[in-house]
Amino acid sequence: MSKISVALLLAAIATTNGFSVPSPPSATSSNNAQLKADLLQRIQNLRTLKERDGDFSIDFGVKGGEIDKKTRAPQKVDFYTISEDVGKAADEVMDITSELEKCSPTDHPTQFLGDKEQGNKAPLNGEWKLLFTTAADANFSKNSKRGSASVKNVVDACKGSITNVIEFQGGSAADSAADDDATTTSTKKEPLVKSLNVVIGAKPASKSRVGLQFKYAKVVFSRFFGLKRQWNLYIPVPAPLITRLIVFFSRVFRFGKKVDKKVPPKAYFDVLYLDDELRIQRTGEDNLFVQAKPTWNDAVPFFT
Repeated sequence: MSKISVALLLAAIATTNGFSVPSPPSATSSNNAQLKADLLQRIQNLRTLKERDGDFSIDFGVKGGEIDKKTRAPQKVDFYTISEDVGKAADEVMDITSELEKCSPTDHPTQFLGDKEQGNKAPLNGEWKLLFTTAADANFSKNSKRGSASVKNVVDACKGSITNVIEFQGGSAADSAADDDATTTSTKKEPLVKSLNVVIGAKPASKSRVGLQFKYAKVVFSRFFGLKRQWNLYIPVPAPLITRLIVFFSRVFRFGKKVDKKVPPKAYFDVLYLDDELRIQRTGEDNLFVQAKPTWNDAVPFFT
């Protein structure tokens, strides 16, 4: 009996008994699985080389290399400043993301985003942890005032909001200096800033583009004037009206002078690849982000 006949017979039996025979994995899904495995391997290779050759020392603000002086947007890191090997390893990670972009299984990544009733069905909904990025403001290391940190992104599609969460792990240059001034202990000191949560409004701008509007930031402190007591500081982000007023009055007070009339570009990101485990996106500032769901078991060892 031929293989085709056997397959037809099994299908007929399954239909008669009220259940279906699972379809074999398609060539596309098998290819995606291999590309995802290659992606993790290349990220691991990049991290190994960074441990050998060093890491970025990015601190807050313009002077620290975190944001651009003119646009105030996050700087794009250059991995080649660490070493040639690290630069090439980062290029290999980005090459794989380009390959995955060509075969994303999700045709409408922004579907149900902002839908109060069906938001839980949104492909983007849920928690996503950072695996790789070219954005300076999302790269953290011990040899900086910011210290090491883990970064995640939580999408609440029902509310149409995204929260970027940075959880500081201590061990920064600033913490080390503070420990030198105080009595040295064997226990690791908890960082002053425990976490930073930036809440952003999100709505579909197209099938694959998400428009963003920053709302506010919440800074969680671990100490209050030396006392071990957690407290929160809320920092509102200027709304569009306030921003327009600031621009208007700046032009009034600079009347007769040359004024830069460039309007800041709207914040957004484009979803390049998306499935139930992996998300790859590029921001308006051309920064690449690779994120994974906590349920992707193969990626768990990469969460920091």
